[in-house]
Amino acid sequence: MSKAGKGNRAAADIDLYLPAPLSHPLSAGHRGLELLPPVVYQKTLCGWSFSTGWVCCAGSLWGQLHASSACVRTKAGTWILVQTPWPPPSGMLAEPFNWHPGMWNMLIVAMCLALLGCLQAQELQGHVSIILLGATGDLAKKYLWQGLFQLYLDEAGRGHSFSFHGAALTAPKQGQELMAKALESLSCPKDMAPSHCAEHKDQFLQLSQYRQLKTAEDYQALNKDIKAQLQHAGLREAGRIFYFSVPPFAYEDIARNINSSCRPGPGAWLRVVLEKPFGHDHFSAQQLATELGTFFQEEEMYRVDHYLGKQAVAQILPFRDQNRKALDGLWNRHHVERVEIIMKETVDAEGRTSFYEEYGVIRDVLQNHLTEVLTLVAMELPHNVSSAEAVLRHKLQVFQALRGLQRGSAIVGQYQSYSEQVRRELQKPDSFHSLTPTFAAVLVHIDNLRWEGVPFILMSGKALDERVGYARILFKNQACCVQSEKHWAAAQSQCLPRQLVFHIGHGDLGSPAVLVSRNLFRPSLPSSWKEMEGPPGLRLFGSPLSDYYAYSPVQERDAHSVLLSHIFHGRKDFFITTENLLASWDFWTPLLESLAHKAPRLYPGGAENGRLLDFEFSSGRLFFSQQQPEQLVPGPGPAPMPSDFQVLRAKYRESPLVSAWSEELISKLANDIEATAVRAVRRFGQFHLALSGGSSPVALFQQLATAHYGFPWAHTHLWLVDERCVPLSDPESNFQGLQAHLLQHVRIPYYNIHPMPVHLQQRLCAEEDQGAQIYAREISALVANSSFDLVLLGMGADGHTASLFPQSPTGLDGEQLVVLTTSPSQPHRRMSLSLPLINRAKKVAVLVMGRMKREITTLVSRVGHEPKKWPISGVLPHSGQLVWYMDYDAFLG
Repeated sequence: MSKAGKGNRAAADIDLYLPAPLSHPLSAGHRGLELLPPVVYQKTLCGWSFSTGWVCCAGSLWGQLHASSACVRTKAGTWILVQTPWPPPSGMLAEPFNWHPGMWNMLIVAMCLALLGCLQAQELQGHVSIILLGATGDLAKKYLWQGLFQLYLDEAGRGHSFSFHGAALTAPKQGQELMAKALESLSCPKDMAPSHCAEHKDQFLQLSQYRQLKTAEDYQALNKDIKAQLQHAGLREAGRIFYFSVPPFAYEDIARNINSSCRPGPGAWLRVVLEKPFGHDHFSAQQLATELGTFFQEEEMYRVDHYLGKQAVAQILPFRDQNRKALDGLWNRHHVERVEIIMKETVDAEGRTSFYEEYGVIRDVLQNHLTEVLTLVAMELPHNVSSAEAVLRHKLQVFQALRGLQRGSAIVGQYQSYSEQVRRELQKPDSFHSLTPTFAAVLVHIDNLRWEGVPFILMSGKALDERVGYARILFKNQACCVQSEKHWAAAQSQCLPRQLVFHIGHGDLGSPAVLVSRNLFRPSLPSSWKEMEGPPGLRLFGSPLSDYYAYSPVQERDAHSVLLSHIFHGRKDFFITTENLLASWDFWTPLLESLAHKAPRLYPGGAENGRLLDFEFSSGRLFFSQQQPEQLVPGPGPAPMPSDFQVLRAKYRESPLVSAWSEELISKLANDIEATAVRAVRRFGQFHLALSGGSSPVALFQQLATAHYGFPWAHTHLWLVDERCVPLSDPESNFQGLQAHLLQHVRIPYYNIHPMPVHLQQRLCAEEDQGAQIYAREISALVANSSFDLVLLGMGADGHTASLFPQSPTGLDGEQLVVLTTSPSQPHRRMSLSLPLINRAKKVAVLVMGRMKREITTLVSRVGHEPKKWPISGVLPHSGQLVWYMDYDAFLG
């Protein structure tokens, strides 16, 4: 082809190419027109002109190919179809084509590729308007403008045109100045020539403008201006992106204005991008989701968790997919010892204490970033990991399998200067001491066949000794090497640790990486990752770097740049759906509520932390390895230890009272139960223990499971004091709580376990099924004189005990041993031991814990025997002993 001339199209320089004689034959004995290769150039289309045999390529324009057509190539490298005069100038055609069968095969291939290219080109063509709300804020200045510039560099010339609107509440002149300052720091990839970089930056700046978006009229004006721009340039609208880099309280008004005044026209898409926090708990997240759902469809909303844009995190699913053959047999409870998902920071919360006081480290990091990483590690791998729908569905299945968190599932800490920072920044009084955690570690279990029993440890904190983030899968090692370590094959011995690490960033490596122990397998990674070498002597996770196959990205990219690209291409699997968001809050909210009044462990910060934050885990509980003094009133001098306070022995309602701090109280009660069990087994050969449900006994169950190896479980019968009328597998079931925190951790014969029969004939607590009578007969048959060796009770804030509530028509007197009752709270139907049966016990222990019980504790201490008003007052064993166990919060407030 020969260059014929130049022209202009939509402000872009184009080069016009017309057909010219071929310098070589298309086939033996034939000469004709030069044939452009039938491929797609940057999402553009190549086609064939049948009347002349010419090949033409269509980019942003497409029409029927005519004999009078020619190819135009723009500076961006795309090809478009134009019309040229016909007949062509003499001499352009050396001779007409003589068609033969071989050429038809070439034509068919060219036409198929042309059609495919046309579909791809059509998909990406059109104009995209991107509106950045909060364009002058910190997030925009640090990440979002650079991300938008990178998006422009990636997508310009691929069939789309762009306009960028920076928006805020700031007045136009000041806002334009602030935005211009933010755009000064834009940078290009390292491999781009400086001249090209300057040219692209200039183009981006010309396409970017500031506007004030404050009123409904402002949004209407924006919509009008976008439409006018499209009409003036003769462009088709592909879609609009609204990026909400604003606080959540502003979402509703902005969403209303976009929905009413600023939606794109028919055939164009709308995508709204939302930054965390997405609520404070399950209720607030549900409210926010409902508000947004009135204005936007689910497919239009993209909730950003920037951790999903981190290159190492984004590589988790592709890595698992590419290495299925090696991982299929390893990625399960039989081979994985534990999973650690960690994000450590050296900075503190100074300057952000107003945010931190509201959210704290669990809401800020664990509920979102680390939970998302957990789902990527734990989810079942879809057959097609490129299917957003399949990925999101499998992530949701992980949430559905998570075991509920208890207070003992977490430990929390706070760096020592935090409260002083809060007092200074938020003008709090000198007496103010915050309970907000700046450090947290949480033990998570997934109750499915793949991960049953495998601990997932999520940890994050501020003012720690290093800045690093990673997901580490540590594999079990059952190898035993006979020869000494000096004879082991370097980096390959089966006795060395076996681990796979997705290194998210920072730390000693300083970059994203994937590390696989050489004694596991040699991994396969995409071409965008390369093998890396670290500094000599570098050790990671207990091994030198040489012990790993180590890979890093060929080109590092900021997380927001990655996510903006996914938003542009409509990849929903990198974002948080409403369903997954609410599932996450449903999982985390109970733990957050249980920790709301727990004083965190104080730590100095940085390297001075030493081993103060080291922790261990056992039987579903986390605990600090080192004891730390607990300060009742912060002040100078060493704080007292819990052991410095003697267990208080006194009387309560004329019965023995044991009172102590909660941990020591639980320890004392567990010891007393074990001593009672040992005596009973020694005398009678068996021990009958009736346990109540609820949250108070959970710590006791965990203590019995983890610290009482001499307990005679093989000779113990476990009964329930009461039960909710739900299936035994329901999380609300008292038996389910007993199973989760005690039964699965001890060796007790299954025939010694006696759940209440609340679910008979596929019905719950139906009178005609006689479940209460069945349980009473079972007690009479197995328990001598229907007298339990020990009954553990609690006391509700209304004075109820077991499921015997004030004004209960049954169970407070009479001959019935087991009764059906009604609760004022859901689930309303209950089954309960009666007061007459409880009072037959040889010993009754009443456990009362928490500041919430202070009021009822005071009230009950003053009343007489009035079980109709306060059923707990009716607990008076006929010939046994009643002992009250109260922590200081319940006893002293």
